[in-house]
Amino acid sequence: MQRTKRILLRSGKSPYDVVPIEEALHRDVIATNAGNLIFSDAAHKILETPHTEVVSNGIRTQVSAADRINEEYDAFVVPLANAFRPSFEASLNRLTQLIRKLRIPVVVLGVGAQSGLDYDLARLKALEPAVRDFVSAVLDRSASIGVRGEFTEEYLKQMGFRDVEVIGCPSLFMYGKELDVRKRAAALTADSRIAINGSHNAVRSLGLDRIIARTHERYPNLRFIGQNLTDAQQLHWRHVSGANGRVTAMPTHPDHPMYQEDKARIYVDPVTWIDDLREFDFSFGSRIHGNIAALLAGTPATVLCSDSRTLELCRYFGIPHRPLDQLSEDVDPARLYEEADFGALLGGHEERFERFTAFLDKNGLENTFTHGDGGAAFEERLRSLSFPPGIRPWIDSDPASLSPRFGWLQTRITELASENAKLKRELARSRAAAAKSAPAGPLPGGPAATERVAVKPAAKAAAITPAAAKAASTKAAPAVPTISVYRRARRAVGRPLRRALQSGQK
Repeated sequence: MQRTKRILLRSGKSPYDVVPIEEALHRDVIATNAGNLIFSDAAHKILETPHTEVVSNGIRTQVSAADRINEEYDAFVVPLANAFRPSFEASLNRLTQLIRKLRIPVVVLGVGAQSGLDYDLARLKALEPAVRDFVSAVLDRSASIGVRGEFTEEYLKQMGFRDVEVIGCPSLFMYGKELDVRKRAAALTADSRIAINGSHNAVRSLGLDRIIARTHERYPNLRFIGQNLTDAQQLHWRHVSGANGRVTAMPTHPDHPMYQEDKARIYVDPVTWIDDLREFDFSFGSRIHGNIAALLAGTPATVLCSDSRTLELCRYFGIPHRPLDQLSEDVDPARLYEEADFGALLGGHEERFERFTAFLDKNGLENTFTHGDGGAAFEERLRSLSFPPGIRPWIDSDPASLSPRFGWLQTRITELASENAKLKRELARSRAAAAKSAPAGPLPGGPAATERVAVKPAAKAAAITPAAAKAASTKAAPAVPTISVYRRARRAVGRPLRRALQSGQK
């Protein structure tokens, strides 16, 4: 009887985990970007076979867990997106530290380097030591490393690596060699249902705000689909702190007209995201996985590329795309729809799928399409679960819409109050223990009981200064926070709650 192989998968959550919206945002199961779940769920489905169990690591990189991982798992699979970028360097280094301690195979699916549309490698020069360490650690534990496209391949080969394979992204292989994208309408009209997507950077700096505004004027059935955690927090909590909270041209911002018209969404589960996009006629914008979600739904899509990470994937898969920096603000989605050609995407899909599964075979991994039921059990299990719908703008004030939010907040406040009480008890015990071990008399410099410290016999003759005594007592008993956890929670949620209630009364 064949032994079940256990794979640890780097992902925010298992596809089977049904997480309420409030909890999903609190735990950040999307790892700051819902697009991560598109490719991690696809990887989970692909790797799950009758002889393979796939377990999510919750996106955590715990170097201290290496021994446990070696003991409990047969492989560590790491789907990545644009991980070779300066802002991810610290996370990349932690991954490298963990991988160096693993004795099991480590397989990377579709990692990418991030630069501009000009593919300038000079921008990534400072990152080379971290990337070199990471790739070396991976290749010590696998036959090859899978990258997103030709730019990342060239980047690694210039550093001397040879076992580099272009495999794209697992997301577009969610349904194996099957991919059915077709234009259901001869042309887009004012009544067409259109989805648009984009990042805060594209809205703030690359002119996407003007494209969104113009499209909103022309197409009443337009919907913006966000991806970032801040998008979700703005929609669900009306939370607008931080730099992204100042980008009022973003449709997820409470001040934006599309927010007020209930024309923005974000999803914490790919299954609901893809299902909703089946009802649209067209999708476009700067988010690569936002548009891949549409393609998986069979909905035509065009990517507005702003950097190498989106461009190389579009080129590899044959996804219709246009450079965002060359588009005018009056670009019409009807024109993009008309010009979109899906021949290369569909015509080369089977060959790319075979290349992807050959990569898995080379690295000792089975896939459900060759070694299983093609994902039938996976899909059946997903359909048996009830996932939360897409997050909508908080523009309601009726009890039915407020009840889940208030219920979750009350639970959190109760948990935090209990935790606060526990910390206070531990602090009291710590102080009591410190007091018992302290000398009977007051210390030089002050009689306060809290400034007593234990003095070793050999050091009794040494003078103890007030500063030293205070430092010792601080180490033994940390100070009580001046603001309770309960009050912090109330302050954190008070403003968005008031704003939501006020908007509902308009």
